[in-house]
Amino acid sequence: MTIIVPTLGTSTAQKEVAYSGHSFDSRRHWAASLTLGFSTRIAGTSSITYMNKSRHYGPLRVQRPFYPEGRDGCCHVYLLHPPGGVVSGDALNIDVTVEANAHTLLTTPAANKLYKADSNGVAWSQYTHLKVADNAMLEWLPQETLAFDGSRGEQTVIIDLEDYAKCLGWEILGLGRPASNLPFESGKLEQRFQINRSGRPLWIERQSVDPNHPRFTGKWGQGGTTVYATLWAVGLEDPAEAITALREHIPATTHWAVTYRRGVLLLRYLGMERNEAWELLQQAREVLRPRLTGQKAVIPRIWLT
Repeated sequence: MTIIVPTLGTSTAQKEVAYSGHSFDSRRHWAASLTLGFSTRIAGTSSITYMNKSRHYGPLRVQRPFYPEGRDGCCHVYLLHPPGGVVSGDALNIDVTVEANAHTLLTTPAANKLYKADSNGVAWSQYTHLKVADNAMLEWLPQETLAFDGSRGEQTVIIDLEDYAKCLGWEILGLGRPASNLPFESGKLEQRFQINRSGRPLWIERQSVDPNHPRFTGKWGQGGTTVYATLWAVGLEDPAEAITALREHIPATTHWAVTYRRGVLLLRYLGMERNEAWELLQQAREVLRPRLTGQKAVIPRIWLT
């Protein structure tokens, strides 16, 4: 990527300085992108979802598709970020298109780590754009994101659905490293989510995680919790029945709540245990996936390794 850096007291030509971004100063910027597409093809009497596009720039990759549910079942794909974490200046962009009648599941092989900002306080960014066509289904199921103390950055997830598209997804955020007694005491994170149906917004949310804001510890806000999780489901035929099933299937002792509005079911978790949040979302998927696709919730193999 080329950045144009203006300088003072120079000619117009001199003001345009080509800058690679591979630096460790305040202009640090290392970009990576991944573009994926999924479609269907007919094989005998079956319709098979396959990956028809895979383009990458920088350290973002995918493994080959897997079909643990059969060749005519959901196409499982693992997103890989070989560095294993995000540092100051990283700019990760993921763009996914799921065409009509396709069914795709995207997940990651491990937690995403957000490391402490450098001495210049340069932020990182993650931008994900998911597009799902009519009669298609996308499951966006990344493993958790772990934010180290001092991390600074912005995470954006935008989902564009056509009229009869379906989507099930989640995001889990854990703050600090409690096992090492290293809490999240500095830094700032911004999480932005948006789901659109045929261009009309159904859900828009912005969450700021700032340990210096009263909301961080206030009972009216995050209440000092260190693990946040949100699950969404769009395309349920009977959301009231699905909510009843969730409440019957999931133990009431965990720190969660569920609501439904404007076509989006949202399940929230606020607590202190990453494993508790992970188990909660998996239990919710067991309830919701059959109601969205008619198929039981198959666990991706990578979660078991």
